[in-house]
Amino acid sequence: MIEYGRISGSYGVRGWLKVVVDEPELLAAAPLWWIGGVAWAVKGSRSHSGTLVAKLDGIENPEQAQQLKGKSVEIPRPQPGEGSYYWSDLVGLEVVNEQGQMLGVVQRMFSNGAHDVMALAGERERLLPWVPPVVKKVDLQARRIEVAWGADW
Repeated sequence: MIEYGRISGSYGVRGWLKVVVDEPELLAAAPLWWIGGVAWAVKGSRSHSGTLVAKLDGIENPEQAQQLKGKSVEIPRPQPGEGSYYWSDLVGLEVVNEQGQMLGVVQRMFSNGAHDVMALAGERERLLPWVPPVVKKVDLQARRIEVAWGADW
């Protein structure tokens, strides 16, 4: 589960909740929310004044809604699309070139504005661009990334 928002209070007289969230469209699209370890069915949601307001099945009045104030809202982490990866899934993967030479292990990912970059730790630190001509294959199961990159570059 990933935390996507926090309940900031009740909204209206019918048990709607106000939720502070960075990605309201992602949370609004989820049919179930996990709050305090309990699954709640989402009956409706919409953006309102910089927050998300939502109606959950079983919350019928402001008093019930207020009991959830301050709790985090979690949803299962969505699967990335084909060829897309969460940076957190890439950290710790071995990076080898097309000749099978180990270049290092991904320590962190960052963006330099032009593209994403892998920072590798190994015999020396390396910075490799995360671009299609360089990244040839990602195998999360084998925990390995194959790249077109010379060992002496």
